Amino acid sequence: MKIFKLIFKNALRHKLRTTLTILGISIAVIAFGLLRTVVSAWYVGVDAASANRLITRQAVSFIFPLPLSYKDKIEKIPGVTDVSYANWFGGVYKDKNQFFSRMAVDPETYFDVVPEFVVPSQELENFKKERNSCIIGADIAKLYKLKVGDQMSLEGDIYPGTWDFVIAGIYQPKFKTTDAMQMLFHWDYVNERMKVEMPGRENQVGWYVVQVGDPSKSAQISSQIDALFKNSPDETKTETERAFTQGFISAYGSIITSMNVMSWAIVGIILLVLGNTMVMAARERTREYAVLKTLGFSAKHIVGLIFGESMFISFLGGGIGLLLTFPIVAGFSQVIPKGIFPVFEIETITVVLSVGAALLIGVLASIFPIQRALGTKIVDGFRFVG
Repeated sequence: MKIFKLIFKNALRHKLRTTLTILGISIAVIAFGLLRTVVSAWYVGVDAASANRLITRQAVSFIFPLPLSYKDKIEKIPGVTDVSYANWFGGVYKDKNQFFSRMAVDPETYFDVVPEFVVPSQELENFKKERNSCIIGADIAKLYKLKVGDQMSLEGDIYPGTWDFVIAGIYQPKFKTTDAMQMLFHWDYVNERMKVEMPGRENQVGWYVVQVGDPSKSAQISSQIDALFKNSPDETKTETERAFTQGFISAYGSIITSMNVMSWAIVGIILLVLGNTMVMAARERTREYAVLKTLGFSAKHIVGLIFGESMFISFLGGGIGLLLTFPIVAGFSQVIPKGIFPVFEIETITVVLSVGAALLIGVLASIFPIQRALGTKIVDGFRFVG
């Protein structure tokens, strides 16, 4: 118990220095947790991808459309259980700062291949019947205080003009990682206007969502689909939904890599801050350690004092930082548009890494001071003037 008392008193001997060290560690842990949360949020879509879904898109680029006629051919491939399609619509709701996914889909099949969007049966039937209706995610309804029967108007950009929709249903996310910030409406509604207003752009879809019975045959089925349209004007590239989502993320690869590097650089900064404090403390107490050795304190007692002080400061700063990280991340989640990061919260692995970093830093920061204290002879210790 006396050792613990000495550790506590030593840690608080220079209150300002210890306070600033703890503050620095806390800020660094907060920054580490926030950056790791942003990185994790990027990969939520990848984690939410279904194992039994494939995406067929234009081989050159996702931005180029595919003919609607491909659907019937894809459905005939053995192993394919269902096929739907969707088209990125874009558009502006209220103003350009209001971002969420807006897509034209096949109302008859889309919710069959994407069962994680849970829609009440009656609302789904109403959606299928009304050509200008839409279904929105629960988070959109909550954010804009919308309900079934309300109207939503989009100002088109990719598809010019004003587009008016009636909310026929609100879907609930089946899983925690399911995106609840999407607006879905009839592809036919868009296609009919294209026939009149922009001839040549009708009967085109953005991509096909292909459901397979056996995920282990995904590669084989993907090859068969692409072989169907090889050497055609619109060749295809079929891949798993996970790979398709990762393709989007790869466009921001340099940003994500930078954040990863920064988060671990912060750990190094924490180590330098605490290491500097411990080195200064050990240097100041050189004569004290000589006195303790003279009084019969063993090497393990000296190690315990230095190691305990390092761990005390490290864990106190890390603990405060970790506790503050939760409300700070929650605050950021309210500021960041929901459509960018549908799920923005601290993951368990981030907490584990933060605690692990605090533990590791406490250990590493104590190594040099311990070596110095143990390696200094009693006579040299008494002669030391610091």
